[in-house]
Amino acid sequence: MTRIDAQTAAEIAAAVRKGDLTARAATEQALGRIEERDGAIGAFQEVRVFKALREADAVDARADKSELALAGVPIAIKDNLPVEGEPMRTGSAGSSPVPQVKDHEIVRRLRDAGAVVVGLTRVPELCVFGATDSTFGITHNPWDSSRTPGGSSGGSAAAVAAGMVAVAHGNDGLGSIRIPAACCGLVGIKPGLGVVPADLGNGSWFDMSENGPLATTVEDCALVLSVLAGRPELATLGDHRGARIALSTKVPAPGIPLDRHWAAVVRETGELLRQVGYLVAQADPAYGQFTAPSEIVRWVAGTELDARLLSDRSKLQTRTRRHAAVGRAAMRLGLPREQGRARWRRAAEAFFADHDVLITPTLAQPAIEAKAWGERGWLSNVIANVRYAPFAGPWNLAGWPAMAVPAGLHPNGMPLSVQLVARPGGEALLLSVARQLEVLRPWQRTAPASHVS
Repeated sequence: MTRIDAQTAAEIAAAVRKGDLTARAATEQALGRIEERDGAIGAFQEVRVFKALREADAVDARADKSELALAGVPIAIKDNLPVEGEPMRTGSAGSSPVPQVKDHEIVRRLRDAGAVVVGLTRVPELCVFGATDSTFGITHNPWDSSRTPGGSSGGSAAAVAAGMVAVAHGNDGLGSIRIPAACCGLVGIKPGLGVVPADLGNGSWFDMSENGPLATTVEDCALVLSVLAGRPELATLGDHRGARIALSTKVPAPGIPLDRHWAAVVRETGELLRQVGYLVAQADPAYGQFTAPSEIVRWVAGTELDARLLSDRSKLQTRTRRHAAVGRAAMRLGLPREQGRARWRRAAEAFFADHDVLITPTLAQPAIEAKAWGERGWLSNVIANVRYAPFAGPWNLAGWPAMAVPAGLHPNGMPLSVQLVARPGGEALLLSVARQLEVLRPWQRTAPASHVS
């Protein structure tokens, strides 16, 4: 049974601008779906029922809605961004319960575009790991409740995949938009460095982390990205047939097995694009021996810096405390240094001299189990994360745009996904190729209703 009750963000905004739908009605419907479905999923940390309705009424009261790109669109915000009047818990008992006094810049941009913030979505503690569980609860994948929706934007992805909202905010420091998008059958884009304001935690994991959207359609993904970036032209999807596509199933880190179905979908995607005029070839980036260590040192050191912002870091989970301790030790050694990042950027630039878009699997293995990973040891968490999601991190290190696009179903019934990567400034190109794939291989927009009822 296919879920058909949730309109896309573009459809909601168009209807509100035209007067065929009110922002209040759209918000009431979203709040009703959240009340009906979230008990089994645990996507939301906070649902803003009365505040959201007041925001919706303010949108309806505007005489001229013609310039509101997201007029009346209910949206969820990941709980690691300041939202005025709400605590920012970042998945940690050590965070402050005091409400934030000011919206993050991208929250302001979303509201200025007419979006209505219906709630804050759950994350793993300090957004460190690739499964969404914390002291506040475990978030389940709407496609299969025994599996994680990914992390760290797992709450946002689960909310969209369950049809509670059409779009949600996420951010991505080592795949935290693309991993949940892949786990939940969604479109998600990590823009390149500086395209969207970041200002995440204490230094944005040394400029590896970016804010971006999770959506069920490429049109919605482009629409929300255009608002986040303050670039309306990104909402217009072009045609880039003739672009040079590189296919690679090479795993960036050695010794990690690649599920054959995740490998096969890359080849299938290349054949689809070849048939409509793209120039497709097999080619592997030279990830090199320094790429993974450069990612990891920023991951652990960024965690230590974020832990310093907590009101009581003694309440950190053991796994997070140890992760931060490794980061603290790394910083005492003068790490991270720029050499590894610079070396990798040079290698990536050399590779992209001959290619416009790289396509890889988004994951190496299906989504891992949904459970209290916070009660497991630090090393078991790190191994589980690296083993199933090694493809995203290099592009955070480089600061280049990358996105996840649905690509059919695994024999286990879970979504498959491919990752698209382009040079800096290539967001429009990625969205264009993603839209072509959406036409060639349409996907089920949300999880089957029977899975989340």
